[in-house]
Amino acid sequence: MSAPIDTRLKLMQTATQLIWDSNYDNVGIADICKQAGVTKGAFYHHFSSKAELFASACKYDCGEMNKEMDKVLSPRFTALQQFENFFAIMLEKQYRGDGGTQICGCPFFTAGAQAGCEELEVRAASRELSDNGVIYFAALARNLQDEGCLQRPVDAEQLGRLLHQFVQGLMMHGRIFQDFAQFCLDLREGLYQLLGVKEEYRNYNGCPSAASNEPLQKVVGK
Repeated sequence: MSAPIDTRLKLMQTATQLIWDSNYDNVGIADICKQAGVTKGAFYHHFSSKAELFASACKYDCGEMNKEMDKVLSPRFTALQQFENFFAIMLEKQYRGDGGTQICGCPFFTAGAQAGCEELEVRAASRELSDNGVIYFAALARNLQDEGCLQRPVDAEQLGRLLHQFVQGLMMHGRIFQDFAQFCLDLREGLYQLLGVKEEYRNYNGCPSAASNEPLQKVVGK
Protein backbone atom coordinates (compact mmCIF):
# COMPACT_ATOMS: atom_id res chain seq x y z
CA MET A 1 0.00 0.00 0.00
CA SER A 2 1.28 3.48 -0.87
CA ALA A 3 2.04 5.80 1.99
CA PRO A 4 -0.44 8.71 2.41
CA ILE A 5 2.16 11.27 1.33
CA ASP A 6 2.83 9.26 -1.84
CA THR A 7 -0.87 9.22 -2.71
CA ARG A 8 -1.17 12.96 -2.13
CA LEU A 9 1.89 13.67 -4.26
CA LYS A 10 0.69 11.31 -7.00
CA LEU A 11 -2.65 13.10 -7.16
CA MET A 12 -0.95 16.50 -7.43
CA GLN A 13 1.46 15.36 -10.12
CA THR A 14 -1.29 13.61 -12.09
CA ALA A 15 -3.61 16.61 -11.94
CA THR A 16 -0.82 18.91 -13.12
CA GLN A 17 0.00 16.62 -16.06
CA LEU A 18 -3.63 16.26 -17.12
CA ILE A 19 -4.30 19.98 -16.87
CA TRP A 20 -1.07 20.69 -18.79
CA ASP A 21 -2.17 18.33 -21.58
CA SER A 22 -5.74 19.67 -21.62
CA ASN A 23 -7.13 22.44 -19.41
CA TYR A 24 -8.55 22.95 -15.95
CA ASP A 25 -12.24 22.79 -16.91
CA ASN A 26 -11.90 19.60 -18.97
CA VAL A 27 -10.14 17.59 -16.27
CA GLY A 28 -12.46 16.11 -13.67
CA ILE A 29 -11.86 14.35 -10.37
CA ALA A 30 -12.76 11.01 -11.98
CA ASP A 31 -10.10 11.58 -14.67
CA ILE A 32 -7.48 12.39 -12.05
CA CYS A 33 -8.31 9.36 -9.91
CA LYS A 34 -8.30 7.00 -12.91
CA GLN A 35 -4.95 8.26 -14.18
CA ALA A 36 -3.41 8.21 -10.72
CA GLY A 37 -4.79 4.76 -9.94
CA VAL A 38 -6.55 5.81 -6.74
CA THR A 39 -10.14 5.71 -5.56
CA LYS A 40 -12.35 8.73 -5.12
CA GLY A 41 -12.36 7.91 -1.43
CA ALA A 42 -8.59 8.30 -1.38
CA PHE A 43 -8.92 11.56 -3.26
CA TYR A 44 -11.37 13.04 -0.76
CA HIS A 45 -9.20 11.84 2.10
CA HIS A 46 -6.54 14.31 0.92
CA PHE A 47 -8.52 17.05 -0.84
CA SER A 48 -12.01 18.44 -0.48
CA SER A 49 -12.25 19.55 -4.13
CA LYS A 50 -10.43 19.83 -7.44
CA ALA A 51 -9.73 23.48 -6.61
CA GLU A 52 -7.98 22.52 -3.36
CA LEU A 53 -5.96 19.89 -5.22
CA PHE A 54 -5.00 22.45 -7.84
CA ALA A 55 -3.93 24.99 -5.22
CA SER A 56 -1.82 22.39 -3.42
CA ALA A 57 -0.24 21.25 -6.69
CA CYS A 58 0.50 24.86 -7.57
CA LYS A 59 2.28 25.44 -4.26
CA TYR A 60 4.22 22.21 -4.64
CA ASP A 61 5.29 23.12 -8.18
CA CYS A 62 6.29 26.59 -6.96
CA GLY A 63 8.57 25.03 -4.36
CA GLU A 64 10.18 22.73 -6.93
CA MET A 65 10.62 25.62 -9.37
CA ASN A 66 12.26 27.73 -6.68
CA LYS A 67 14.90 25.02 -6.20
CA GLU A 68 15.63 25.08 -9.94
CA MET A 69 15.68 28.85 -10.20
CA ASP A 70 17.98 29.21 -7.19
CA LYS A 71 20.46 27.04 -9.10
CA VAL A 72 19.91 28.99 -12.34
CA LEU A 73 20.60 32.32 -10.63
CA SER A 74 23.46 31.05 -8.49
CA PRO A 75 26.14 33.71 -7.92
CA ARG A 76 28.72 31.30 -9.31
CA PHE A 77 27.33 32.17 -12.75
CA THR A 78 27.76 35.49 -14.51
CA ALA A 79 24.56 37.37 -15.33
CA LEU A 80 24.81 36.33 -19.00
CA GLN A 81 25.24 32.70 -17.96
CA GLN A 82 22.20 33.09 -15.72
CA PHE A 83 20.27 34.38 -18.74
CA GLU A 84 21.27 31.29 -20.75
CA ASN A 85 20.32 29.02 -17.85
CA PHE A 86 16.98 30.81 -17.56
CA PHE A 87 16.39 30.47 -21.29
CA ALA A 88 17.20 26.75 -21.30
CA ILE A 89 14.86 26.07 -18.38
CA MET A 90 11.98 27.80 -20.16
CA LEU A 91 12.55 25.70 -23.28
CA GLU A 92 12.86 22.46 -21.34
CA LYS A 93 9.56 23.11 -19.56
CA GLN A 94 7.82 23.09 -22.96
CA TYR A 95 9.39 19.82 -24.12
CA ARG A 96 7.04 16.87 -23.77
CA GLY A 97 9.52 14.07 -24.48
CA ASP A 98 7.05 12.11 -26.63
CA GLY A 99 8.95 12.18 -29.90
CA GLY A 100 7.88 15.68 -30.80
CA THR A 101 7.94 19.26 -29.60
CA GLN A 102 4.77 20.45 -27.98
CA ILE A 103 4.39 23.94 -26.54
CA CYS A 104 1.98 23.59 -23.64
CA GLY A 105 2.34 26.85 -21.76
CA CYS A 106 2.03 26.91 -17.98
CA PRO A 107 -0.84 24.77 -16.63
CA PHE A 108 -1.22 26.91 -13.51
CA PHE A 109 -1.23 30.29 -15.20
CA THR A 110 -3.60 28.98 -17.90
CA ALA A 111 -5.98 27.53 -15.34
CA GLY A 112 -6.01 30.78 -13.39
CA ALA A 113 -6.94 32.67 -16.56
CA GLN A 114 -9.67 30.17 -17.40
CA ALA A 115 -11.18 29.95 -13.93
CA GLY A 116 -14.43 31.73 -13.32
CA CYS A 117 -14.81 34.51 -10.78
CA GLU A 118 -16.07 32.02 -8.20
CA GLU A 119 -12.88 29.93 -8.41
CA LEU A 120 -11.07 32.12 -5.89
CA GLU A 121 -8.75 29.35 -4.71
CA VAL A 122 -7.57 28.59 -8.25
CA ARG A 123 -7.02 32.21 -9.15
CA ALA A 124 -5.19 32.92 -5.89
CA ALA A 125 -2.84 29.95 -6.41
CA SER A 126 -2.10 31.03 -9.98
CA ARG A 127 -1.46 34.58 -8.85
CA GLU A 128 0.92 33.41 -6.14
CA LEU A 129 2.88 31.35 -8.66
CA SER A 130 2.98 34.29 -11.08
CA ASP A 131 4.21 36.66 -8.36
CA ASN A 132 6.95 34.17 -7.58
CA GLY A 133 8.00 34.07 -11.23
CA VAL A 134 8.16 37.86 -11.38
CA ILE A 135 10.63 37.85 -8.46
CA TYR A 136 13.06 35.68 -10.41
CA PHE A 137 12.70 37.69 -13.61
CA ALA A 138 13.38 40.86 -11.61
CA ALA A 139 16.47 39.25 -10.06
CA LEU A 140 17.78 38.37 -13.52
CA ALA A 141 17.22 41.95 -14.74
CA ARG A 142 18.96 43.34 -11.67
CA ASN A 143 21.96 41.06 -12.12
CA LEU A 144 22.31 41.95 -15.81
CA GLN A 145 22.13 45.63 -14.94
CA ASP A 146 24.72 45.31 -12.17
CA GLU A 147 27.17 43.68 -14.60
CA GLY A 148 26.71 46.38 -17.23
CA CYS A 149 24.94 44.19 -19.79
CA LEU A 150 21.94 46.47 -20.32
CA GLN A 151 21.62 49.55 -22.52
CA ARG A 152 19.88 51.64 -19.89
CA PRO A 153 18.95 51.68 -16.19
CA VAL A 154 15.80 49.68 -15.48
CA ASP A 155 13.13 49.36 -12.83
CA ALA A 156 13.79 45.68 -12.05
CA GLU A 157 10.42 45.04 -10.37
CA GLN A 158 8.39 46.50 -13.23
CA LEU A 159 10.58 44.79 -15.81
CA GLY A 160 10.13 41.51 -13.98
CA ARG A 161 6.36 41.82 -14.43
CA LEU A 162 6.72 42.72 -18.11
CA LEU A 163 9.03 39.77 -18.75
CA HIS A 164 6.67 37.39 -17.02
CA GLN A 165 3.70 38.71 -18.98
CA PHE A 166 5.60 38.44 -22.25
CA VAL A 167 6.67 34.84 -21.63
CA GLN A 168 3.16 33.75 -20.60
CA GLY A 169 1.64 35.42 -23.65
CA LEU A 170 4.25 33.87 -25.96
CA MET A 171 3.56 30.41 -24.53
CA MET A 172 -0.18 30.83 -25.09
CA HIS A 173 0.52 31.87 -28.69
CA GLY A 174 2.92 28.94 -29.09
CA ARG A 175 0.33 26.53 -27.73
CA ILE A 176 -1.88 27.45 -30.70
CA PHE A 177 0.72 27.47 -33.49
CA GLN A 178 3.09 24.72 -32.23
CA ASP A 179 6.16 26.07 -34.05
CA PHE A 180 8.95 25.37 -31.61
CA ALA A 181 11.76 26.88 -33.69
CA GLN A 182 9.86 30.16 -33.99
CA PHE A 183 8.99 30.04 -30.31
CA CYS A 184 12.67 29.67 -29.46
CA LEU A 185 13.70 32.62 -31.62
CA ASP A 186 10.87 34.87 -30.44
CA LEU A 187 11.54 34.02 -26.81
CA ARG A 188 15.20 35.01 -27.03
CA GLU A 189 14.60 38.14 -29.10
CA GLY A 190 11.72 39.26 -26.91
CA LEU A 191 13.76 38.84 -23.72
CA TYR A 192 16.68 40.73 -25.27
CA GLN A 193 14.48 43.62 -26.36
CA LEU A 194 12.53 43.96 -23.12
CA LEU A 195 15.68 43.75 -21.03
CA GLY A 196 17.58 46.04 -23.37
CA VAL A 197 20.59 43.71 -23.57
CA LYS A 198 23.52 45.37 -25.34
CA GLU A 199 24.16 44.08 -28.86
CA GLU A 200 27.60 42.73 -28.02
CA TYR A 201 26.10 40.46 -25.36
CA ARG A 202 23.38 38.94 -27.54
CA ASN A 203 23.84 35.36 -28.69
CA TYR A 204 21.65 33.61 -31.24
CA ASN A 205 23.80 30.51 -31.73
CA GLY A 206 21.64 28.50 -29.34
CA CYS A 207 18.52 28.87 -31.48
CA PRO A 208 17.53 27.00 -34.60
CA SER A 209 16.34 28.98 -37.59
CA ALA A 210 12.58 29.04 -37.97
CA ALA A 211 12.88 26.84 -41.07
CA SER A 212 15.44 24.38 -39.69
CA ASN A 213 14.85 20.85 -38.50
CA GLU A 214 17.40 20.93 -35.71
CA PRO A 215 16.50 18.43 -32.99
CA LEU A 216 15.23 19.87 -29.75
CA GLN A 217 17.97 18.05 -27.86
CA LYS A 218 20.58 20.24 -29.54
CA VAL A 219 18.70 23.39 -28.57
CA VAL A 220 18.16 22.61 -24.89
CA GLY A 221 21.37 20.64 -24.40
CA LYS A 222 19.81 17.31 -23.50
